[in-house]
Amino acid sequence: MSVNLSIKGVSDATAERLRQRAERNHRSLQGELMAIIEQAVAVADARSPAVAAAATPTVHQGWKTIEDLVAERLTRPLVATKGLPLAVDIVRADRDSR
Repeated sequence: MSVNLSIKGVSDATAERLRQRAERNHRSLQGELMAIIEQAVAVADARSPAVAAAATPTVHQGWKTIEDLVAERLTRPLVATKGLPLAVDIVRADRDSR
């Protein structure tokens, strides 16, 4: 069963900053609020293992923030692509072909 939540008395400035954040993350305002709440609950759950064990799985909307993508990228080592040209070589070849 899902629950509807309502926040009253949000200032115009706060609402506008939330809208901008949602736009940066390619989400609706509703989706951004859900992501914020899910992240806050996950942080709280991480601090309490008993609560984390009893928690239900988190539903993801399919969008990641830039911060999420950067954090993911930093956890993976760089992999050299042997045999493929460097970007600078591609640009030079294109420039020299004119």
